[in-house]
This record gives sequence, C-alpha cells and structure tokens, in this order.
Amino acid sequence: MRGFGRFRGDGPGAEGLGRTQRHGARRATALAAAAADAAGHGGGGGQTVRLRIAASQDKVGLLQQAADDFAEDRRIDGKCVEIQVDSKNSGTAMLALARGWDERTDGKRPDVWSPAANVWPAMLRLRTGAEDKPSPVPDGEFPPIMTSPLTIAMPRPMAEALGWPKKAIGWSDLAALATDPEGWKKYGHPEWGEFRLGKTNPNLSTSGLHATVGAYFAATGTTSDLTEGDITAADNRKFVSDIEKAIVHYGHTTLTFLSNLLRADDRGQAMSYISAVTVEENSVWNYNQGNPALDPKDLGKRPKPKVPLVAIYPKEGTIYSDHPYVPLNWMDAEKRKVADEFLKFLHTERVQKRFTDHGFRDHQRRPGRHVTEANGLLPGEPKTTLSLPSDQILDLILKTWAELRKPANVLLVIDRSGSMQQTVPGTGKSKGDLAKEAAAEALAEFRGQDQVGLWVFSAARRQGERDWQEVVPLGRMTEAHRSLLRERLLGLTLSGGTGLYNTTAAAYEKMTGSRRGDAINAVVVMTDGKNERPGGLDLDGLIAKLGARREESVRVFTIGYGEDADQNVLRRIAEAADGAAYDSSDPNTIGDIFTEVISNF
Repeated sequence: MRGFGRFRGDGPGAEGLGRTQRHGARRATALAAAAADAAGHGGGGGQTVRLRIAASQDKVGLLQQAADDFAEDRRIDGKCVEIQVDSKNSGTAMLALARGWDERTDGKRPDVWSPAANVWPAMLRLRTGAEDKPSPVPDGEFPPIMTSPLTIAMPRPMAEALGWPKKAIGWSDLAALATDPEGWKKYGHPEWGEFRLGKTNPNLSTSGLHATVGAYFAATGTTSDLTEGDITAADNRKFVSDIEKAIVHYGHTTLTFLSNLLRADDRGQAMSYISAVTVEENSVWNYNQGNPALDPKDLGKRPKPKVPLVAIYPKEGTIYSDHPYVPLNWMDAEKRKVADEFLKFLHTERVQKRFTDHGFRDHQRRPGRHVTEANGLLPGEPKTTLSLPSDQILDLILKTWAELRKPANVLLVIDRSGSMQQTVPGTGKSKGDLAKEAAAEALAEFRGQDQVGLWVFSAARRQGERDWQEVVPLGRMTEAHRSLLRERLLGLTLSGGTGLYNTTAAAYEKMTGSRRGDAINAVVVMTDGKNERPGGLDLDGLIAKLGARREESVRVFTIGYGEDADQNVLRRIAEAADGAAYDSSDPNTIGDIFTEVISNF
C-alpha cells in the first residue's frame, strides 16, 4: 500500500457477490482430474501432461472453460492434457513470483501466468533486477489473450447529468467535481451529495494502477513519455491528490466495489455508495447483467440492476488491459509445447467470440456485439490510447501515490480468545502467534498521515464486564506510536471466549464518533471463532446497528481466521457496513490476508 516494494503476495481475492474473499488457489478441475493427478494418469488411460495457469480473477472462469474445451479428447505427443486455471491477483502474483513462489502461502506454482496487463511482467523484471535475482519471466512483451480499456464507470443518471454520452468527460472534470464544495448540487442533484470515487490500490490492481497513471497523464496534458519532473511537479501532484480525496476506500479488487454497489442497488440506494468506480469495460457489461463477480457460470442468475452503469472513456486518454500470456522460465519442454498450443487455441475465432460475448474486446482490441450505447458502452471509444511510461517512472508513480493517497483512520480489533492458542501444524507456532506477527508486520504499511488504534476482545467472564479492551488509543502513526502498537500486539496474552457482536458494535460506535472527514474510516475485525457471548447483542441486532448508520461511511472489514471462524456471519457483518470479508481458513495465509485488508487504506 505505502510504496511498491513493501507488498507481499495474496490469494485470489474477492469471489464476488454473496461470497467471502478467500485466500488460496481456485480449483478449476473436477475431482476426477484431481484423482488422476494423484495417480499420474489422465482419464484416457495414458500419461497426462498437466499445465497450471495463474490468471487474474476477471477471466478465470472463461479461461477454464476454454481449457476444458482444449483438453477434451486432445493428445499431444500421445499424451492426454489437463489444464488448471487458478485465480491470482495480478500485482500479488507478481510479488509471489518475485520472491520465488512459496507454495505454502502462494498456492501451487504456475507454469503460465496471465495477469491483466503487460505492466506486471515488466514490474517483475524491475523488482528482481533491483534485488539481483533471476526473473522467472522472459524478456519482452507477451501476446494478449483478450483486451479491455480502462473506464470510469458511473451510474447512468449521474453520467447523464455530466453530459454522457455526447459530451467528452475526463479526469479533469472529476477532479473539479471532487473539490467543489457543492458536489452534485452544481448539476442540479443536491440529493446525491458529494462526489465519491472507488479506485483500487495501484500496488495490487491493474485498474488502480492504470487509473493512477491516467490521472498523471491528464495532469500533464500529454499521452506519452511521462518524466520524473512530471511526477514530482507540485501542480501535477495537487491534481492527483484532488482526485484521491474523493476515494471511498481502496482495496485489491474492483469486485468489492461492484458487489457493494449491487447490494446498494437492491436497497434502492445505488447512488449513495459511490458516484464512480474505475474498472475495465468488460466489468461494466457484467455488472449490468447482474454479474459483478464476472463468473460466466453466474451470468443470468441474478436480476439486472435497477440503475445500470455506463462507461466514461476519459477524454485525456486511457490504457488497455491486454491480458498477456506469459510462459514462465521454469517450464519444461513438454509443458511448453502444451502451453504454446493452448495459446493458439485461445486465439481461434470460436474462443475469441466467447470472450467478446462476455464483454471483453478481442486480442486485437476489436469490440464485440455487446459494446453498444444501449449497454452503456461506446464502440467508437476510446479515441485516445495512452502509452505506459517506463518501468522506472511507474515505480516512481507508485512511491509518489503513497504520499498522495487518502489518509486512513482505522481501528484494529483482534480476537485474543483461548482458541488462538492452538498450534498450526508445520510452523511450531500457535494461531495467535502467527496472527500477532502478521498484524504487527502490517503496521509498516501505514504512514504518518494515518491514525490507527488497537482493541482486543474475548468474552467477559462476569456480568457487567466489557468483552473488549482498548490497548492503544487512536493516534497518529508516528514512529513512537507504531512501536507501541507493535509492542502491544506481540505481547498479547490469549484466554476466554469470543464476544464478537458486542465488540464489533462498540468498535463501530467508537469510529463513528471518531470519524475524520478527510480520511477512510474503518474497523478491521479479526476472529477465529463464533460469537460465544450469552445475553449480549445478537447478529440481527448488530446488522441493524450497522445498517442504520451506513451514511456515516465507516467501513467494516472482517477476517475469518482458521477453520472454526463463521465466514458467513462475518460476510454479513462486513456487507452491512459496505466493507468486505476475508477468509483466512488456512492460518498460514494470515500474513497475506492482512496485506489484502490493509490495501483498502
């Protein structure tokens, strides 16, 4: 979050509406294939070549469908073929590859990588080069599988108020709207309030990175060749900072924004959550089909939103996500042959049509039949395509963004119940030890402009006692405050049950009372169990409390830690406060999950 070099890898992230953000590779083959894998033979009776692909989550379902079609009854050099596609966020996959890919925390090692854009292999080479390590990717750029331009997605009534589709709209218009004290009143809609923007963290997400780069281009008025002087110029920094001030929160995936927006639409409050969100064009089409998770198997299963999104293509220019196909250097010749054949298959007309039928443009940037104004998309756009700056300038942009992004005002709430004493096999440590170390390490991602506090909770033993305890009050993240938080985290003792509902309600009340107008206000709750507090607040009561004060814009992010955590309950709690739920059922992943959570700030 606070500078490119500090992020570690994570799992696939959000799994979409009604699901928890879960760490770990997404299994994409049938149980029969898994059994065959154990035996070393495929269903055809001969030996099987197995290829594993790590892909950005927006195309995992489509790639797996193509992989299954490719492998059916296919032989290469007399052997059966199986391809498994795992979901892995682009930026976090890059970091996992940079550190050598630890299968204990990162999932099974891939043979092919398909991030959302060619920028990630370039950043990987920059990172490994700086550390004097060999890169796992070859030199050069890689062929695209499909493409999609970055857009600023906006509820149709709001976009029409700005002049869409006839008027060209861009980052300069949004910067002006974000800093205008009248907000939407200037456009005749005071009921819409201030302008609120959803944008992902550029260290982890392609849309967040492309949007941040696009804002710098808009500030300079150029379409290529950004320089160090462009990034450090005071006027350009102010322009980018003005846009960041409108941020609702960040995060590692646009699916959080789209899922929360669809739930707001269900309540008849679509324009109260965000005014705009930076996403690729294909995400706009899928959202308008009621499919914010972009899962082809979910298409048509939900009603379409009452208020659809439309795509604004920034008038200053935009950047394409080109979804490259990257063969990794550690592949053997046999797998490489399968990988090469699969790429040819992906470029066939039949497969490309499947991609365009789900809102993507083809690998040559040609729009499909769904890119129409009726669907909120403009086939004649984008009129201007931006050229990505050099790897060194991209790195500088990320470091500068860490200084310009919106401040955070966060209360960390950590479960200290006795169940955290359980030992995690293979680590020699307890669940509590791993969680305390992960939380302490995550403190490094906050900067001096942020404000952070720490509570712990279990279940009160006596009537009238509170379930929670303030360990460190909210305070500016000076080095002294950071050291105090770290010391108190690592020194926590574990005992008691789990007073989840009372604690969450109290933490939320605390943060609404301590809300900062210039910051992202949030509560992060980590627990390894279920509510065990008799006679306290029940789940329905907690959900009602959170929902009743949604306009306070205090987000709740939950972490379900270990196999006993009630992930469904934690998801409901997070959704009630327009946050997100994270699943760390495998305690080995808690460090990466904390990285995902902190990326929201």
